[in-house]
Amino acid sequence: MTAADRPGNEPLLLGVPRAAFRPSPVFLALVALFATSGVLTWNQVGNVRLDVFLFVVSGWLVSLCLHEYAHAIVAFRAGDRSVAHRGYLTLNPLKYSHPLLSIALPVAVVLLGGIGLPGGAVWVDRHAIGGRLRHTLVSLAGPATNVVFTLVLVSAVALGAGGSGPVEFWAAVALLAFLQLTASVLNLLPVPGLDGGNMLQPWLSPPYRRMYDLFAPYGFVLLFLLLWNPQIGGAFFDAVFAVGDLLGLPPALYSYGLDLVRFWQG
Repeated sequence: MTAADRPGNEPLLLGVPRAAFRPSPVFLALVALFATSGVLTWNQVGNVRLDVFLFVVSGWLVSLCLHEYAHAIVAFRAGDRSVAHRGYLTLNPLKYSHPLLSIALPVAVVLLGGIGLPGGAVWVDRHAIGGRLRHTLVSLAGPATNVVFTLVLVSAVALGAGGSGPVEFWAAVALLAFLQLTASVLNLLPVPGLDGGNMLQPWLSPPYRRMYDLFAPYGFVLLFLLLWNPQIGGAFFDAVFAVGDLLGLPPALYSYGLDLVRFWQG
């Protein structure tokens, strides 16, 4: 097929229309909301608690889109062209497999529990990807974005907090950093169905892999059961707080951010 034969004469990139790589209006709207609410929070315009709420929620959703995009683009480069046809490379969160589990539940947990629950769900055709290392890299790509976001946001807090700008703005940034930190740790846990478990799955022997695949669909349930256990949940949060302290993330600042984001309690 020539370029003239294709609908709209749209050029292809590795056999896929370039439109499949363009950021969706939904993602661009989230970025605009994140930037606008950040400016409003900085300038103390209107209801600052509502500004912080919009800033944190939109920022979290933007990071979720980029987390899933990282999975998808690595899978695409590894040979899975289906991620492009499903719209995963447009950064549109509405294209995820389970909008309720992918968007609504993580946002609710962020607001109520202050935990960056792993969200999003891009379906990857593992049969189109060869080699165990490539499979591991596809799973690693998402959590790697959370780690990068954590370091960037912590650095921003370290450079800006205590200097210029209102404390509410830096509390919101600190909360986003803490959410990224919890998401990083949770995503790297070796739980079946989560990214950390999926990183290990290709390297398991066939009997263990079959057992893993049996439990993988219930990864979220397993995660909640583990965190509900006082010993395991306590150890997890102790580890998160310890890493936050090691990075220099002020607990009082992100706690204040969590208080601000619950604007309905003010």
